[in-house]
This record gives sequence, C-alpha cells and structure tokens, in this order.
Amino acid sequence: MASKIPSVEDHVAQDLLEGCQAGRIDAFERLYEQTGAKMKSLAANLLGNVADAEDAVQETFLKVCRGAGSLKGGSAVSTWAFRILLNTCYDTLRRRRRRPETGAEILELSPAPGADHPLRLSLERAVGSLPERERAVFLLVEVEGFSHREASEVLEVPEATSRTLLFSARGRLKRSLSPIERTA
Repeated sequence: MASKIPSVEDHVAQDLLEGCQAGRIDAFERLYEQTGAKMKSLAANLLGNVADAEDAVQETFLKVCRGAGSLKGGSAVSTWAFRILLNTCYDTLRRRRRRPETGAEILELSPAPGADHPLRLSLERAVGSLPERERAVFLLVEVEGFSHREASEVLEVPEATSRTLLFSARGRLKRSLSPIERTA
C-alpha cells in the first residue's frame, strides 16, 4: 500500500505541535489565532455567559501551555486544546451546580443584537436543556462547523457516536421547539 504524501497542512500542524511541545510562544500565539474565536463561541454557548467563556478560554490556554510538553502526536494540537476547553467548561458547570449563582453575579456588558428575541431565547433554552454530550456535539458540528471526525476526536468518542448524538440532539430540539398542539 502506498504511503500518504504529507500535505502543507500536515507540516504546519506538525510544526505547531513541535512548537507547543518546545514551549515556543509563537506556536501558542498561532494556536490562539487559529482557535481562539471558535473557543470563545463554543464556551459562550456552553456556559451562557461571555465573561465565563473568556475565563474558560484563558484557563484552557494556561493548561495548554503547562501540558504541551506531555502532548503526544496522533491528534491535532487544536483538537487537544478543544478537549481541554470542554473539560474546563464542564468543570465550571459542575461548580455552578454546587454553588448556584444569583442574577447579580452574572453581568453581560454588551448583549448580542437580538439577544432578547423570543425565538433566540427559546433556542438557547432548548440547546441548554440538551444532555451534556448531545449539546457538545450539536455546538461543535452545527454551530462551530466541525466535521464529525473532528468532533469525535474532541469528545473522544467514535465518529458514529458523534453522528448518533447529533441525530438525537436534533430530534430533542425539534420536539422542544415544536408548537404545543392545543386541543379544543
């Protein structure tokens, strides 16, 4: 069987991996440039709060910097970083469940345009009510544009499981967003 010829992307990914493992600041900066916006978006969707999302991304990059030396080849640095982000967000959500916040502790300085639109609020509530893994797959694939292969690597599940979780999430969302049938 013929071996695969490495692509430019493969070389760039390998350089990024080696740079992060060596602790080179430029490699971490490139990783942030490539993933920062998607990470903030994913964290905001998981946590429902921009300030918490920014904190989660910052904490993730601290963990990435500290643990980069132990990173093994085989998966992309960005996949590894997103996995750390998801775990960081899940930790934040667990802390919230143990110590509920009051409304005064959450301050959104600049809500997104249309943030108070009833449909948007319904969608956010519906997505927020999904089981953790279904919500993660939905946000990764449908909102952030990850492939099922990438989502499965981030979540450390088989690709078929990623597809099944998304199918289930879509069904739950469809049922929860369907108008309630009224009997006369």
